[in-house]
Amino acid sequence: MITITLPDGSKRPFENPVTVHEVAASIGAGLAKAALAGKVDGKLVDTAHTIASDASLEIVTEKHPDALEILRHSSAHLLAQAVQRLYPGAQVTIGPVIDNGFYYDFAYERPFTPEDLPKIEAEMAKIIQEAHAVSRSVKSRDEAVAFFKGIGEHYKAEIIASIPASEDLSLYTQGEFTDLCRGPHVPDTGKLRAIKLMKVAGAYWRGDSNNAMLSRIYGTAWLNEKDLKAYLFQLEEAEKRDHRRIGKALDLFHQQEEAPGMVFWHPKGWALWQVVEQYMRGVYRDSGYQEVRCPQILDVSLWKKSGHWDNYKENMFFTESEKRTYAVKPMNCPGHVQIFNHGLHSYRDLPIRYGEFGSCHRNEPSGALHGIMRVRSFTQDDGHIFCTEDQIESEVTAFHRQAMAVYADFGFTDISLKIALRPEKRLGTDATWDKAEHALRAALGACGVQWEELPGEGAFYGPKIEYHMRDSIGRGWQVGTMQVDFMMTERLGAEYIDESSSKRHPVMLHRAIVGSMERFIGILIESHAGALPTWLAPVQAVVMNITDAQADFVDSVQQALVKKGFRAAKDLRNEKIGYKIREHTLQRVPYLLVVGDREKENGQVAVRTRSGEDLGVMSIDAFIERLQAETPQH
Repeated sequence: MITITLPDGSKRPFENPVTVHEVAASIGAGLAKAALAGKVDGKLVDTAHTIASDASLEIVTEKHPDALEILRHSSAHLLAQAVQRLYPGAQVTIGPVIDNGFYYDFAYERPFTPEDLPKIEAEMAKIIQEAHAVSRSVKSRDEAVAFFKGIGEHYKAEIIASIPASEDLSLYTQGEFTDLCRGPHVPDTGKLRAIKLMKVAGAYWRGDSNNAMLSRIYGTAWLNEKDLKAYLFQLEEAEKRDHRRIGKALDLFHQQEEAPGMVFWHPKGWALWQVVEQYMRGVYRDSGYQEVRCPQILDVSLWKKSGHWDNYKENMFFTESEKRTYAVKPMNCPGHVQIFNHGLHSYRDLPIRYGEFGSCHRNEPSGALHGIMRVRSFTQDDGHIFCTEDQIESEVTAFHRQAMAVYADFGFTDISLKIALRPEKRLGTDATWDKAEHALRAALGACGVQWEELPGEGAFYGPKIEYHMRDSIGRGWQVGTMQVDFMMTERLGAEYIDESSSKRHPVMLHRAIVGSMERFIGILIESHAGALPTWLAPVQAVVMNITDAQADFVDSVQQALVKKGFRAAKDLRNEKIGYKIREHTLQRVPYLLVVGDREKENGQVAVRTRSGEDLGVMSIDAFIERLQAETPQH
């Protein structure tokens, strides 16, 4: 007798071994038809998988969180089958799932082009209609090599030949197509639905430029046409909102080959930067942080003590002077420990909170660089809290509330939380990691929020809470972080005197709210399509005259706004007022103030918004009050 335990706790007995499909059918015909895969004791399997002993089972349907990955994995095989039907002699290499879709690399006598994609898509649709059953078989390594060599798949045979001979391999077959794969896959190709091929690119075999160039075809796959259309709309919107294009149009910043992965901030872009920085400086101040500043380069001996040398050196820049090797700092934390160490601390002094707008450099691969979103030189709203173990929960809880308030001020209210847990390459003992991970769970639990856990994705020195926010077109961005670190203070000799006059190592909490300033500003630009909220706009208002007779009054209005701390400009050019309004509207200036003879005589301004709304005539003081109301208060 075999007992299957379902997610609701109910149990189903079976006299003999039973497949996932058979279990689903015993529950109901509708479930059996909807089943895409199963999850047996936490492991994803095909619906044809046989369960031979007592087990827990989840039936994976479209509503299951693993459904999309299975559909995308199967869609990659669908693509490969269609290509080989249309282009006999094309060899398949690898075809993984990626964010929002999949790709497959092909070796063929000519590169594939965008013009080939509609034809391949049509063939994929035909295979879906044919609803080929997908079956799994197992072969030894050598049998699999012989099989793929026999059908002319030399790249696939090379992949398999590098696998240990002792391993058995799974092969999946649908119609005339067979591929090496760990699975699982959908029961038949008819389960695949909303798929679109996106682009073609070149890719070297095994990522080595000395090898042959392959054709990589990218695709996206979704549960239904509605989700696919929403994704394609998001892509279209994202292209319109690209921060690089908007940054150029609004004269915010530029980048150039002489400084790869670094940013040249123009006056308006730096004005935006300063608004964000000064706002965050106020958050520091109001939350009990002391702002500090550390050197840009430090002797490598310090980075060896901190653990960065062993765990992070491939991402660091180095320089030499007088036969000493220095590292350009990729992080601010070791420097903050040096400040903490420069003095004697009692438990009564803790927590001590340091904040720094610290400039860091990381040697990111050139292919990973993306505008100001992924750079080599960046600044963080970085902070470190030195505290006792008993203070962790209260500090993390306070930080969480602080971070959520900041995101709301910037217009982001859809925030999800994740805890990244111990990675394979890490410092410290399992007991220490248990303690650190428990502390983060307890703190978020105290905040009454839900979170997702990410095994293996923590920093090498500690687990971390990640803050992921969703922008105006539904894209997710990871921004803030809170990390618990029991290791670095010990490695770098940080100590305090406890209640019994003994020396103890403080816990170090690494925290940031916006994270990389460059990246956060890029997110703001794209989320708002350049039309930033008034309090963030590089130019909040521009004052314009109709004729030269109002020039002096325009100048006085602009100066009055500037003296109140607002970023106001004036436009006294000998151009028609309609032309000026159009030009500043395209520059996304929130308020356009027009002055004619009547406004000058009454000491007022005619106010328009960039969206075209006419707010009528108002006094300078009334307009200043309006601007002040749109500025977040700490």
